[in-house]
Amino acid sequence: MFDLKGKRIAVVGGSSGIGEGTAKACAEAGAHVVIASRSEGKLKAAASRIGHGVETATIDIRDDASVENYFAAAGRFDHVVMSAAEVRIAPVKTLTVAEAQTAMNSKFWGSYRVARAAQIADNGSLTLVSGAAAVRAAKGRSLQTAINAAVEALTKGLALEFAPVRVNTVSPGVVETPIWSGLDEARIAQIKEMAKRTAVGRVGQPEEIAQQIIACMTNRFMTGSIIYLDGGYLL
Repeated sequence: MFDLKGKRIAVVGGSSGIGEGTAKACAEAGAHVVIASRSEGKLKAAASRIGHGVETATIDIRDDASVENYFAAAGRFDHVVMSAAEVRIAPVKTLTVAEAQTAMNSKFWGSYRVARAAQIADNGSLTLVSGAAAVRAAKGRSLQTAINAAVEALTKGLALEFAPVRVNTVSPGVVETPIWSGLDEARIAQIKEMAKRTAVGRVGQPEEIAQQIIACMTNRFMTGSIIYLDGGYLL
């Protein structure tokens, strides 16, 4: 069911976390995979971990020309995944407007740039990544809620505008990724305690989110869908 043999797939944000997990799963399913991010060092390391001849591309999703120039030269893909983002989580009163705009420029406008520039085959797909904060707000995370909700709203419009290309969004809950290495022990403990209150009682893993992203690629009846993959966090 998840045969991607011979398909050409771009994973923007494929150098770590959910993006890397997705790239690995696609490569193992027989796809020709390109991983993209702005860090050449991270890309080389991820490509080595993934194997399967995965290619790399340096793209800065915050920059119009960087995204447009890459996709103009890269040609047509069967599927594109956009999982890259750099969003600072902090209360509104502690974030300047410029800092908030930087976060929006990364995740929301980054998704918009990729959607606008990518050349995708008819009946192919674009899959975005939001987050459960879009529908379950939490104190101190207003900006995160707004950005993820904007990505989900964009998905529905793009599904109509881009047809027959299918557009979907996967919305994860708490997922263990390399970003945790930058958190202090108290914050990690808080996240794990929050995860214990979900139905599955744990955090998610990148490969579990990757399974759903591949389902978005391969299920040709799925478009305009927001799939909440959160271990029961929203219950």
